[in-house]
This record gives sequence, structure tokens and C-alpha cells, in this order.
Amino acid sequence: MFEYSEIFDVIVVGAGHAGCEAALAAAKMGAKTLLITQNLDTIAQMSCNPSIGGIAKGQIVKEIDALGGAMGKITDESAVHYHMLNTGKGEAVWSPRAQCDKKLYQFTYKKYLENAENLHIIQDEAMRVNVENGKICSLDTARDTRYKTKTLVITPGTFMKGKVHIGKVMLSGGRYNDMPSSLLSDSLREIGITIGRMKTGTPMRINGNTIDFSKFTPQPSDFPYTPMSLFNKPVKKDFLQCYIGRTTDETAEILQTHLKESALYSGNIHSIGPRYCPSIEDKAVKFPQNKHHPLFLEPEGLYTSEYYIQGFSTSLPEYVQYKLLKSVPGLENAQIVRPGYAIEYDYADPTCLNAWLEVKTISGLFFAGQINGTTGYEEAGGQGIMAGINAVLKARGQEPFILRRDEAYIGVLIDDLVTKGVNEPYRMFTSRAEYRIMLRQDNADLRLSKYAFKYGLFEKENEKYFNNYQIAVSEMAKKGETSLTQEDLGIWDFEKAKISAKIQKKYQGYLDRNIKDAKALADADKIVIPAGFDASKVKGILIESSQKLAKIKPATLGQASRIPGITPADLQLIALSIAKYRKAKNG
Repeated sequence: MFEYSEIFDVIVVGAGHAGCEAALAAAKMGAKTLLITQNLDTIAQMSCNPSIGGIAKGQIVKEIDALGGAMGKITDESAVHYHMLNTGKGEAVWSPRAQCDKKLYQFTYKKYLENAENLHIIQDEAMRVNVENGKICSLDTARDTRYKTKTLVITPGTFMKGKVHIGKVMLSGGRYNDMPSSLLSDSLREIGITIGRMKTGTPMRINGNTIDFSKFTPQPSDFPYTPMSLFNKPVKKDFLQCYIGRTTDETAEILQTHLKESALYSGNIHSIGPRYCPSIEDKAVKFPQNKHHPLFLEPEGLYTSEYYIQGFSTSLPEYVQYKLLKSVPGLENAQIVRPGYAIEYDYADPTCLNAWLEVKTISGLFFAGQINGTTGYEEAGGQGIMAGINAVLKARGQEPFILRRDEAYIGVLIDDLVTKGVNEPYRMFTSRAEYRIMLRQDNADLRLSKYAFKYGLFEKENEKYFNNYQIAVSEMAKKGETSLTQEDLGIWDFEKAKISAKIQKKYQGYLDRNIKDAKALADADKIVIPAGFDASKVKGILIESSQKLAKIKPATLGQASRIPGITPADLQLIALSIAKYRKAKNG
């Protein structure tokens, strides 16, 4: 075996949306970082929808941006269409979304990574995780190479034992025509990680030249639009159009006739798919009363005629996919260029993780993205940047970085994963956040950019501008004006400050109530469950509570309170027992 001479601070496995954000964050913090990917040409590939953002997802992109990540900036560089969702509701839940040129997005991110200092990128396949004395020490690859490291971030997406399904056809792959990662999950199982199976899917892609767009409703891009990055302004450019259509009675009949030919209903797939992004055959079974489902035709890029059909995800045989297309007005003559398919893959039970995404039982090992049971580029990117930051902090022997539920959607996401676990692919929604009035897309920087400066993800010379921006928003929210000018705000935009101030003033009464509730949450999270104290052994708590506490091993009383089924009476007993334990320990 060839042993690489350098010792890395951080190794990141996988260059999808989680791995890219993790590697970039670690490198920007000055850590010696290695990014390992099976294929350099698929870095940051948009495997499914060529879009970034959406309901709650757009907020996560803004949060990644506010923390110094790249997803928002790269989206703006590659966007071909913008649309703000939820505008029929209050500004608190407005969510930006952008269609991207999928290749431009992918190669722009690759360039970001190639230009990053402290980052070494290599094409290889991770095979085995090596642990000594409960601590990560190295990683072995398919080319019989060993890389030594202080920390390891694993972000394999859908590649661990990935299996593609198109009707009865089954192929090994992390994506269609991309080889899976065959041995990594076995290695994780050997070191005590609980591994399960999940499923997701994607629709067929069709040739835009074979679509009759006159039978669809055009959806032009917003203008002016809201950029995905907090630091970009709208620019006038030619955008591509999206289109809206619907399935028909004939579509429903085809689905009923061929249902058992679907991989999902033929018995070939046994794992659970995403409830909130079901396949078209899943919709037919679970919502039989709805015969007509919306379809969105979305362009895949500036220099391709491919269109993505959002809402038409399927694992039916290819000949049935053609029948489905012919049942939709405007798609009667559509040509499939890539069939829709389902994919099964291994994931790790996320309750094995601490709130900073480090495996509880193995020092220095971090998981991020779909390995934790999530779905979506944005959820992956949010976990990735947090794992990257915390891997560096671990390598340096510093305290971990944790986002609370009242600070960020990313905080809600991670807390849900590590506290509640998953039984289906997890997708973020605004309804999951109890403090969503505080967690708006317009104020992500006010909430989080202080951390980007703290951890070296933003240039220190811009901190004065950020401080002035905070002052300007606060003054305008209270008095309607400020003495500060654009020159005082630098890279922070004065017009954006006005918008945030206006929204903050509008919601101030609700915000005051949220802040009070959030303080109670923070206070509960300050009650640390001491090392050596086993909450599951507290006398008087419910048997169900005891079992859940033994599995999750919460770090704080606040985290224990968020475990489903833990009662107020259980929490009171645990709090009293912690106090007695500390008193006895201190003599």
C-alpha cells in the first residue's frame, strides 16, 4: 500500500453539494484539506432538478451564503430563471428559487475549488475508514493508497451501494451511468455505524425541440429578482422561461394499468422514498382522488435542449414513460433523452451524531448530506458547511460550532436529524421551524455572518461594514432612518438594509414573543447532561422514554425535551437527577 506522505487536517469524501461546501469551508479556514471524488468531471453535479432554493430551501441557501459558503454565489453566476415562492403569504416565509444552467453551475463550483488555497483535490474512491483508540486516523482508497488525517468528513450522496431502477431493469450506480461506492458503507458498519436503505428518484429528461409549448402556460422569470447571494444585486439579462402544465385522466388510467411494472410497486424496491417528493405512480396510489397533477417544464441550461419535468418522477419502464408523455397535452411527440429512474442507497442513522455532526463514538469522524437521511442540494450544502467548520475546529482542539433552532433553518435541520432520526428522506419546510418569523431569507446575514467572521470564512476587513449594516437595520426599524450611508456599509447593500428593517418593524410584536420563547430554549440547552450521567437510568421515567434516551444520548436537557415521546414529567425527573448527580460528584 502506498502511504501518502502528508497528514491532512481534514479529508472530505465526496464532491456533491455537501462535500463541496465542507471542503471549501475547511480550506478557507486555513486547514490542510483533501477532497476525494470518484470523478472530477461530476463535481457539484445537479443530479436531479437543475434548480437551487425553494420553500425553506431558499432560506438555507441564504444561510450558507451568510456563513461564507459558495452555493448562493454560484447559483447567481449560473442562473437562467428566478422565482420568489410563497409571495401570497407574509415575508417571513418568502422563499427564493432559481433555475440554473446545470453545467455552468457544476464547472463554476469546480473552478472555485481548484482556486482555493489549502485544498488538494484528487480522483479516487474511498474504501475503508481506519480508526485507532476510538479516533479517526486514516482513509484507504481503491488505488491502494492510505491518506492520514486528523478528521474525516463523509458525504457520499446516493453512492453507497447505489442501485438504479427503471421498471424491472436494475443497475449498480450512484447515478445513472456513474459507478457506486461499493465498500464504504461496509467499512462504516464494521466500526459500529447503523446502516439503512433509502430511495429517491428523478423524472425523464426530454428534448425541448419536441415539446409543443403552446399547450403550456409560460412562467417568466421574476424581474427585478432576488439574488441567491446576499452580496449580489439584480442585473438585467436574458432569462429562459419555465412552463406549467397538468396530467390528464388518460395519465391516471395509464398509471393504474401499469402500476405493478413500477420498480416501487413490483417488489424490487423495499426502502422508503421521500414523502414530499413522490413519484407520479406514488401520487396515483396515495392521492387517487386527484386525477390531474401539476407539471413544470424547466430548462436544463443555455446550451442544451434538455428539459426537466418536475412532478413526473418515475421508476416505470421506459415504454410506459413514453405512454405517460403522450397523455399530456404538448408532450404527445416528446422524445426522451434520459429516462426517469429510482435509486436506492445506504445511509447512516443520524442519531449516531452529535449536534455538530461528529459521530458520537468515533472522534474526528463527521457525516453530512444524504448519508444522514436528507434529500436536496440545499439540505446537503447546509450540513456540509457545518461539518467542514467543525472538522477544522476538531483538528485544532477547539469547541464545536452549533446552530440553535432559533438561529437558522440549518440549526432546525441538524437538530431534527440528530434528535429525532429519520424513517424517510428528510426535506426542509418552513413549517418545521417554530421560529420561522425570525429565520427569514432577508436577514440570514444578521443572524449568521458574525460566525463567518469568527471562524475566518469572511475577510476581517469587512467586519466593520457588517457591524454598520446591523446598526443601520436596527436604526431604520426603530426610527425609519439612519445616518449611515452606502459607503459606511461597503459590501452590505443599503437597499437590502431598508427591506430587512421594514420587515423587522412589521413583525416586531411576533419577534418579541419569539425571542422570549427562544431564550427559554437556549436556557434548556445550557443544562448540559454531565459525562457519566445516564439519563435513561433515571428512576420514574417512562420505559419508552428510557429506551429513546439510551439510543439518542442527548447532550443537553433541551435536546432531551425535543425527543418525541419524552414527557414534561420525564424532564423534571431528569433535571432533578442531574442536580443530585452534580451535588454528589462535587461532594
